[in-house]
Amino acid sequence: MTGLGVRSSSYGSLDKTGLNGVVLPIQTATTTIRTKPSKMHKEREGVVHWICKFAGRKKVGMLLLFLISAVVFLRVLFVGKGEDGQEVQVPPSLHFNGSSVVNHSSMFNEEQNINIRNISFNVVFSPPPPPPPMHFLGYTLPQGHPCHTFTLPPPPADRKRTGPRPCPVCYLPVEEAIALMPSAPSFSPVLKNLTYIYEEPLNRDTEFGGSDFGGYPTLKHRNDSFDIKETMNVHCGFVKGPQPGRNTGFDMNEADLLEMKQCRGVVVASAVFDAFDDVKAPQNISKYSEETVCFYMFVDEETESILKRERGLNDTKKVGIWRVVVVHNLPYSDGRRNGKVPKLLVHRMFPNARYSLWIDGKLELVVDPYQILERFLWRKNATFAISKHYRRFDVFVEAEANKAAGKYDNASIDFQVDFYKNEGLTPYSVAKFPITSDVPEGCVILREHVPISNLFTCLWFNEVDRFTSRDQISFSTVRDKIAAKTNWTVSMFLDCERRNFVIQRYHRAEQERFARQKPPVPSFSPPPPSLPTPVLISSDLPRKVSSGRAGRTSPPRRRGRDRRSGARGHRKANLPVRLPDSA
Repeated sequence: MTGLGVRSSSYGSLDKTGLNGVVLPIQTATTTIRTKPSKMHKEREGVVHWICKFAGRKKVGMLLLFLISAVVFLRVLFVGKGEDGQEVQVPPSLHFNGSSVVNHSSMFNEEQNINIRNISFNVVFSPPPPPPPMHFLGYTLPQGHPCHTFTLPPPPADRKRTGPRPCPVCYLPVEEAIALMPSAPSFSPVLKNLTYIYEEPLNRDTEFGGSDFGGYPTLKHRNDSFDIKETMNVHCGFVKGPQPGRNTGFDMNEADLLEMKQCRGVVVASAVFDAFDDVKAPQNISKYSEETVCFYMFVDEETESILKRERGLNDTKKVGIWRVVVVHNLPYSDGRRNGKVPKLLVHRMFPNARYSLWIDGKLELVVDPYQILERFLWRKNATFAISKHYRRFDVFVEAEANKAAGKYDNASIDFQVDFYKNEGLTPYSVAKFPITSDVPEGCVILREHVPISNLFTCLWFNEVDRFTSRDQISFSTVRDKIAAKTNWTVSMFLDCERRNFVIQRYHRAEQERFARQKPPVPSFSPPPPSLPTPVLISSDLPRKVSSGRAGRTSPPRRRGRDRRSGARGHRKANLPVRLPDSA
């Protein structure tokens, strides 16, 4: 794929830069260098003709011819310095988004330039094409592009709806987004080579925290991992073996592992454990994405049995567009903590993928992955993007909210916050600008798999493994420690923008509870049987009986408009009969 170069003020026109920062070779007019034949040159031709005429008569003719030819050749190379010549023009240095590209005129030394100027026969010089760029340099949409001038409108005034809601996002058409996929990786500051620790046998000596899956790094190991260097070797899960998923915990079948290695572009990953959520089908996915993007859903054996029963999962291992991978030997008893493995360590499970999009199992994807990556990664020239929490932006406030909601053991949350506080964690303030929040909404993660972003998620996972599984609490600590050693940071976008491309659904238990709470639907039963003939009882008898004829009790007296003049008395009394209910 290619990216978009810097555009000029005219919509649709491109400067002479390649896409994704690749400098396109500039074709210059071919220069034909000619020199005017001199009188000396004509004399040399006469001498050569005389020698050729008499060489056959002399035995030394061949030797003389060779010597004279050598003299003529040397004279052509070193004589005539003042004759007319034309220098070859080489394009000057080109600039792309503030980055300079090497000037290839330095590739030719002065001696070569002299030789080119003085050759007496025709020469066509074409400079070699410049090498491709080492890194993606970013791009800028042209001034007239609708997304370049797009501003977020104010939220609609709706007093009945005060909670979080989606907001408009300016996406490029799918075809344009696909064309802008970078052909080169982004720059990774400081860190160039990242490898991962595996221990055999496993060393469990540490101060606190850790697991058999993530290892037991000491506090010294932890501090060393934040000292960013060009080459690093860190804990990053799967410590029991060199190949993730092979007898390391979070094990997968060999066929699944081999297929995951074949994914070399974009991965969309999600997970459902303990049958906590339903598998939701992505919507509005282009045909190209269906063919090129790897959609992977990781489930446990319990969720697998439900998918077989309810969604028809079979040997194809497909549920809609999702490729289902059953995970065995889960490393944790908590399904939420197991979900952190594919969420934060997707680069270890897909070693050849370039980009990944993580969405929680409760979310439904409704925008094409290429459009999302272009909007939040490539257009921002970022390697890691995550949305801000819609309400909270301070770690201390987030910790208290987790305790109030019973998200985790309160003592463990307090221990983690106190540990960070002793390391220097402070409440969020405007002094942290341009950072606008310390608390993410971690249900969606966009990232490019480069060494620095891989290191960030490794160290973030290590904090989740050592402390609580509430990754919002440890996010800012890892981010700020890496930023202190490099110029790298995380791109955080609005939560309403996240809600534009994913829709949050209820968890499976909540759906079942709502189903039980629905009022029963009235059913149309057959009519009841006819009642038997009514029997006259004492309460039904009239008060007065005269001559065997029953008199009716007087009706209630009417008042107001219902009162009729002269309607008192002189009414016939009839025996009341209880009729059966009509069918």
